[in-house]
Amino acid sequence: MKAAHPSIPGHTPRSELGGALRACRTAFIGVGVMSMVINVLYLTGSFFMLEVYDRVLPSRSIPTLVGLIVLAGGLYVVQGVLDLIRNRILVRIGSTLDEMLSQRVYDVVVRLPLIAGNRGEGLQPLRDLDNIRSFLSGMGPGALFDLPWLPLYLAICFAFHPLIGITALVGAVLLITLTVLTEYLSHEPMKRTAGLAMRRQELALGSRRNAEVLVAMGMAGRVGRHWDQSNRAYLANNQRASDVAGGLGSISKVMRMTLQSAVLGVGAYLVINQQATAGIIIAGSILSARALAPVDLAIAHWKGFVAARQSWRRLNGLLGKMPEQTVPTLLEPPRAKLSVEGLTIAPPGDQRVVVQDVTFAVEAGQGVGVIGPSGSGKSSLVRALVGVWHPMRGKVRLDGAALDQWSSEVLGRYVGYLPQDVELFAGTIAQNISRFEDDPDSETIIAAAREAGVHDLITSMRDGYDTQIGDQGSVLSAGQAQRVALARALYRNPFLLVLDEPNSNLDSDGDIALNRAISSVRARGGVVVVVAHRPIGIESVDLVLVLKDGRAQAFGPKEAILGQVLQRPVAAPPPIKIVSEAGGSKS
Repeated sequence: MKAAHPSIPGHTPRSELGGALRACRTAFIGVGVMSMVINVLYLTGSFFMLEVYDRVLPSRSIPTLVGLIVLAGGLYVVQGVLDLIRNRILVRIGSTLDEMLSQRVYDVVVRLPLIAGNRGEGLQPLRDLDNIRSFLSGMGPGALFDLPWLPLYLAICFAFHPLIGITALVGAVLLITLTVLTEYLSHEPMKRTAGLAMRRQELALGSRRNAEVLVAMGMAGRVGRHWDQSNRAYLANNQRASDVAGGLGSISKVMRMTLQSAVLGVGAYLVINQQATAGIIIAGSILSARALAPVDLAIAHWKGFVAARQSWRRLNGLLGKMPEQTVPTLLEPPRAKLSVEGLTIAPPGDQRVVVQDVTFAVEAGQGVGVIGPSGSGKSSLVRALVGVWHPMRGKVRLDGAALDQWSSEVLGRYVGYLPQDVELFAGTIAQNISRFEDDPDSETIIAAAREAGVHDLITSMRDGYDTQIGDQGSVLSAGQAQRVALARALYRNPFLLVLDEPNSNLDSDGDIALNRAISSVRARGGVVVVVAHRPIGIESVDLVLVLKDGRAQAFGPKEAILGQVLQRPVAAPPPIKIVSEAGGSKS
């Protein structure tokens, strides 16, 4: 069992992303040491040219030239190997960060709609993690590790001659100013681009989910125009951000080449005045270019850096708001009673109350049918009963223990849930029925299918229980998918079975199988809650709960409650109007 960390006054809890990076600190230290060696080895070209111009050419010594070539070649090989290793370590740091956080981020993606509702792009946390990993695995971090060595190159330029050092320093100041300007000018466009990208993605996904409606009702063109407007806004902002980053990147390249030529010019002036050698001209030019290369590279990858930083902040904030769930003490399996106490519910991320002060209790072996007009809060109630929506007030209890005393993994063993909108997952029928258990028992899978009355249907398929049903169960019809989902809900004989309009897509055989399954659950001592609009849906329950406007209107034995609800005054028939052939009429 995980223990919560005690709060420390004045102590700010460390972020999970920061903790994951700190776990890689040894690798970062290794990258830093390699960056130091690599940047020292970057001096090889400058000093090689210095020695060639100042020693080899005046002395015309071939052995000295050969020795310098061999030495420089060896240093270049070492530099290349270290650079390769550094890049691979950075790639593995990004992969390690992803491995450490991917399960946690996936958990956030699943839990987020249940806490904040379906606002925003649901997959954005996964994209944020991808952005962070991509940046860490790219060229950007290498440039950041090289930047601290810029003073070393400037110091050597000053050692050659103060004028060369001043020229390189002016260039460095200008490029650093460009870097700051890039940050200032690209921050807002990048932020707006990210928001517009999410909006565009949401519209595209919604269109894909509702493709049949769009085509059948002639809405595809009009919705397509909405998507085109979102896409144009996204492209405009993305273009603006790219223009800023690309334009300043081009300026930095031109400035670096100009600086290299300026250093050559200053060096030539010094040689003419006999204040420097010819080797210093070439070496100073190479050194100044090398000194400013990390700045140039940082500007070129600034867009990726800004995107990664925004992703870091979003993901850090989200992980902070949704801390990792602790594992409570394991309770005994429920087997006696479901009780609801003063339950008040609002949809996730909304303060609008849809169920208010509902109280009832169901003993083992009983079944309750929840009825009421559309919008009365029936589906909201059952979402709270299975623990996917957290109540504003009140409790849902199994054997006296509130649902939040179980972890979702443990509670799921005792709950079977068939939602109104059935969703199956890509995989086999057996995997869907077994809830994707790692090592499911075939006999238990078949038993659940038999209880749902779907075994014969499954075995009639070409691959039987191993039939791949495709994304969202697209291979199956709506009725078949509903019956497979019923088998999933019945898997491993849960104590609480909650069915939200389970017969909406069933034929008469499916209705019979459904009522047989409900009776079977009650016979073995389970509790069944059924939401239904048709009387046949509550045929096998013995209690009825009537909801209206989110409040319980009645609760008790089915015959008594239905007798009250269905008792209506008989309206007097309207008067018959007789129309004569001549067009006149009389009553």
